Amino acid sequence: MTASRGRRATGRPIVRAASRPVQAGLRVGRPGQRPSGRRSTRAASAVAARRPLFTGRAVLLVGLVLLLALTLAGPVRGFLAGRAQLAQLAAEGAAQQQQIAQLRAQVARQDDPDYIARQARERLTYVLPGDRLVVVVDGTTAAGDAGTLPSDAAHSAAKPPWYTGLMESIGTADGRK
Repeated sequence: MTASRGRRATGRPIVRAASRPVQAGLRVGRPGQRPSGRRSTRAASAVAARRPLFTGRAVLLVGLVLLLALTLAGPVRGFLAGRAQLAQLAAEGAAQQQQIAQLRAQVARQDDPDYIARQARERLTYVLPGDRLVVVVDGTTAAGDAGTLPSDAAHSAAKPPWYTGLMESIGTADGRK
């Protein structure tokens, strides 16, 4: 290796030649020094004037991202709608399972003879022999044995049987009375 002027020989070709012209205002100082961080305003405006706001690569990248978003929008929307429908169906299934459990409990309850007798007494007003039946008619209470109403002799004697009233009304309509 031969050292010439304090440099090492690396075997690479020289990329920058020292004889190349340097733009005015860009380099200040000696050739071996780094340029300072400050640039002159004329040089900065010249660089800004040459650089476009959007490069072709940036426009192409934005276009590809938009195309990708539009391509994936439909399937993503379908996927989300499918998940919402699955959640709704799962909730309906859980509600139906709960209803099935309630109906099974009701069937098991209706197999009990005590429950059947209680329902017959409450809903159909059935009475077992020997029980007392209390019926409220027009706000008055009538009490009696099972299947019988109290007999009121004065009440039945004052009012004639129904067929007597029927025959009287036919006679009145016929003009006999």
